[in-house]
Amino acid sequence: MAEVAEPAACEACGRQLPPQHGKGRRRRYCDATCRSTGRRKRELAGARSQGDVNAVLTTAEGHGNFDVAGGGSLAADPMASRIRDTAGRLAAGLARTGTGSPLAAMAAARELSAATSEALQEAVDRARAAGHSWREIGDVLGTTRQAAFQRFGHPVDPRTGAPMSTDVPPGAADQAAAIITCLAEGRWEDARGDFNAGMREGGDAGRLAGGWAHTVGMIGRYEGMGEPFAYRTGDHTVVEVPLRFEAGEATGDVVFDDDSKIAGLWLRPASPEPAANRNPA
Repeated sequence: MAEVAEPAACEACGRQLPPQHGKGRRRRYCDATCRSTGRRKRELAGARSQGDVNAVLTTAEGHGNFDVAGGGSLAADPMASRIRDTAGRLAAGLARTGTGSPLAAMAAARELSAATSEALQEAVDRARAAGHSWREIGDVLGTTRQAAFQRFGHPVDPRTGAPMSTDVPPGAADQAAAIITCLAEGRWEDARGDFNAGMREGGDAGRLAGGWAHTVGMIGRYEGMGEPFAYRTGDHTVVEVPLRFEAGEATGDVVFDDDSKIAGLWLRPASPEPAANRNPA
């Protein structure tokens, strides 16, 4: 063992380590988090230097053939490279407690979230290409096959044979949440403000009040909402808003047409019910 007396910097985050005296192995990291970060960096560096094929068993020519047949290395895959680099920046930012920029870590986390969402879509597409059913995909994702298809599918319009749009209009989730808030606060006319012509004709303030009162009568006082989930279905955008009540849960379904006007509005208790028993709000 060597004599260790001078303070050193953490090899993962760069912070100065506390002084170390006497004989012993030189300290290299602040804590277990930095030690794990250092280990991942060494593994990544080793993978880059060795490539994806055992150098002892494969000739240089074989490496080139493997890259062509296998679609290239990790560095050649833009999606994989983006996730790896962003995850590295986020891990480094979170490991440097008390130093660095929290905003930079936030930006890296947001970028990583977007990248992993794209990666999930690509993974689902590959699963479908490999012959897996929507039921199997839904089981892996912890949802129903219909919900999995609504989020990740590529429906084709039977009228034209063209792909149907799955893009959700910006602001749809916030708009749906605002409508539910109007219902909870008894502002019936405000809730009707974005109704289309058909909804305005059949959904007057009295009907909205009655539908909300019926739900409260079944599961108690309204307590709040969860994160809205928006998706495209046919020519409409549907936003499902999880709702919490005193004695149960429900879902508010807000349906928008292509003009961002409300074409449908329902309140569904969490327990399964036939569609005929839905409470129009």
